[in-house]
Amino acid sequence: MESTDSCQVFVYGTLKPNEANYAKYCEGKILTQQPAIAYGKLFALPMGYPAMIQGDREVQGYLFSFEDDHIFESLDELEDYQSDRHFSENLYTRQRIEIFDLERISLGWAWTYLMTLEQVSKFGGIYLENGLWVAVSKPFPLKK
Repeated sequence: MESTDSCQVFVYGTLKPNEANYAKYCEGKILTQQPAIAYGKLFALPMGYPAMIQGDREVQGYLFSFEDDHIFESLDELEDYQSDRHFSENLYTRQRIEIFDLERISLGWAWTYLMTLEQVSKFGGIYLENGLWVAVSKPFPLKK
């Protein structure tokens, strides 16, 4: 992870501001944050958190910038991801994807955590057509 944006992370679930894991994992560690969009497909899982898979639909979240890549130690643990395990043994896989602002202008590439469609199906995920997972937070308006 040597690129200048190695500490950029796109979050779409419990790590968002005002959600369950924000305070423990992100609060006080974020240099910058902004509402953002990624392209994929978003699902609500019965365990109370979402999963994103690869796709072409807008997924609403936040782009966080962290000071250094040590943040991945705690985020990888939360997301049950280990880079040295076979992908089928991980709950999520950490991948770099292109992120956009609300005007659909590229913000560059950031890390995010994705599941496979097979995993989502196994867990009984419910497709969220609007691309927004909400537990506590309020949606931000998207410009058409």
